[in-house]
Amino acid sequence: MAKQMKDMGFETRCVHGAYKAESAQPQNLPIVQSTTYRYYNAHDVAELFDLESPNHMYARLGSPTVDALEQKMALLEGGTAGMAASSGQSANMIAVLNICEAGDHILSATNIYGGTYNLFDVTLRKLGIDVEFFDQDMPLEDIVALKKPNTKVLFGETIANPALSVLDLEKFVKAASAMEVPLIVDNTFPTPALLRPIEWGANIVTHSTTKFADGHGTSIGGCVIEGGNFDWTVKNEDGSLKYPSMAAPDESYHGLNFYESFGDAAFCTRLKAVLVRDLGCTMSPMNAYLTHQGLQTLDVRMERHVKNAQAVAEFLSQHPMVDWIIYPGLKGNKYYDLAQKYLPKGASAVMSFGVKGGREAGEKFLENLELCSIVVHVGDIHTSVLHPASTTHRQLSEEAQIAAGIDPGLIRLSVGLESADDIIADLDQALNKVR
Repeated sequence: MAKQMKDMGFETRCVHGAYKAESAQPQNLPIVQSTTYRYYNAHDVAELFDLESPNHMYARLGSPTVDALEQKMALLEGGTAGMAASSGQSANMIAVLNICEAGDHILSATNIYGGTYNLFDVTLRKLGIDVEFFDQDMPLEDIVALKKPNTKVLFGETIANPALSVLDLEKFVKAASAMEVPLIVDNTFPTPALLRPIEWGANIVTHSTTKFADGHGTSIGGCVIEGGNFDWTVKNEDGSLKYPSMAAPDESYHGLNFYESFGDAAFCTRLKAVLVRDLGCTMSPMNAYLTHQGLQTLDVRMERHVKNAQAVAEFLSQHPMVDWIIYPGLKGNKYYDLAQKYLPKGASAVMSFGVKGGREAGEKFLENLELCSIVVHVGDIHTSVLHPASTTHRQLSEEAQIAAGIDPGLIRLSVGLESADDIIADLDQALNKVR
């Protein structure tokens, strides 16, 4: 018997997963660039609105091109369903809002992307959702002790951007299980080529597909992948449902119970049927097509990214003008052992370091780069650098920046696919001009 796609090698899933051309049809995933879909009777349209049909009606709620990307991301992560969104920010937002409302409480590791920190700490608070940040390296029992009666979510990043702390997935899975809440994990930096959190017990995985998933700096997007491994019928101490949005009748769909009706795809089904319907954070067919195309080379790209990053990190660790460097793939790094456990194929391609002389020296270093690009981005084929304290994390106070692992002089470096020798030569000449 032929293997099913989910049982084939990761490389094969990257190339062939989710879309298969029928006879005489396009070998590559087509771009369905249409806002609307035609029907010939009212009954067929009614089935769409009652969520009884898998077909499409309006591009805000999906398209065949977006569907293929969602299926591919779920296949690569080992999930049961996927939901594409307009950006990584919107993916994290709708993942939380799918199960949280005013009066609820979420627990999040402090070391997360500044945009996500701001989303939780400012925007969600304005919506009445309380958030508590904590040190992800705390002992298990101390994390569990943070639970409140209204706690609904535990959140973390597999490799934090740009603090580069590695999440202890087993500990977080145990904490979430003890609190009877889902663990949502942002897996943007490792991608499923290096780490698949659902295999370790995570319940929901999110991505900014704008980064390594696309890999070419062409397409903004995000994705939520469901693990299908959380019981949404869990109850509060008073016997009421903890997640009524998932496991109680939804009056906006004639009393439909999402978990009862859709089982291990309930979370993503509700994301599309309610959150994307109401908030409109839809991925475009063109961006879905380009991201799907990028995923076809994900495995080989990440292998090269990691190889280059390790060489660059080892070079920087020995350079006389580098004050310090943070890369989980380096021996002696605080998270080296966790990286070896969870990321044996490599600790992705982003690192942070400080130039001797502090912030002013760091700025001079950037000005002297010739090959490396100064961009507000990571995770594509170009080697890129940034100063987060004055850019991506500038909304945070210096105290909050430091708490999130952002030293004021920190330089973030995303290693691309150029020759490692050429990347190193450019970094070397720029560093030497700071002397």
